[in-house]
Amino acid sequence: MFTKRRDWIFLIALHALLLLTVYVFQGMIFPYMRIVGFIPLLLPIVSTGIAVNEGCHAGGISGLFAGILCDVSFNEPVGVFTVLLTLTGLFIGALVDTIVMRGFFTYMVACLVVLTISGIVQFFPYFMFEDIPYRALVSVAFRQTVFSFFFAIPLWFFVRALGRHMQNILSRERPL
Repeated sequence: MFTKRRDWIFLIALHALLLLTVYVFQGMIFPYMRIVGFIPLLLPIVSTGIAVNEGCHAGGISGLFAGILCDVSFNEPVGVFTVLLTLTGLFIGALVDTIVMRGFFTYMVACLVVLTISGIVQFFPYFMFEDIPYRALVSVAFRQTVFSFFFAIPLWFFVRALGRHMQNILSRERPL
């Protein structure tokens, strides 16, 4: 019993460490190193990867915390990314648990969809309240999505490793 509890605490700590590390890069390092003029969206990628590799519950929980960190990072209206990433984590996790196969292709497609939605949501207030032409915002959202998408490949290895560790813990708990 003690080893199971210790394994779960270790796994939760690894998830928290991954989210906090990505938050530091997204919110504290990349804003000062704007590459091609954009700050990449990394937390939605990690949330999506956890949902694809670990399912609905882990995807929703990681989406909740990634969304909170994203809202803090971008000074967006409170709750926009929290709600968005929680719902996408739950939805993608549910799809993977029931219909879609887990794997790299599913992860990449899901990342592209989540990054596109995140880009649109991020620039929606500028369209509604700042009277900025939608073509300029769509262009910026598209370029940010493409730029952020390049980070999905290196982050895949981290979320896949967490997913495999989770599967090992779950397989040890199930009786044969």
